[in-house]
Amino acid sequence: MSTSPSGGAEQGKPVNLKPGDEAAPGTPGTGDDLCDECSGTGKLRDGKECPNCAGTGHVTSGIGGG
Repeated sequence: MSTSPSGGAEQGKPVNLKPGDEAAPGTPGTGDDLCDECSGTGKLRDGKECPNCAGTGHVTSGIGGG
């Protein structure tokens, strides 16, 4: 478990980041997206849980801007 240095979660509170997350859920400028590794199913082709999204089928990604 890691903590978010800034962003959506309250400072210092534990945040469950999945390997595919670009930021903590709720961080400004991010949103929920389908996992590229499993196409949003939460499972890999061999039927195992997707490690990128921890089986949820979703990751937190940046949503444009610049």
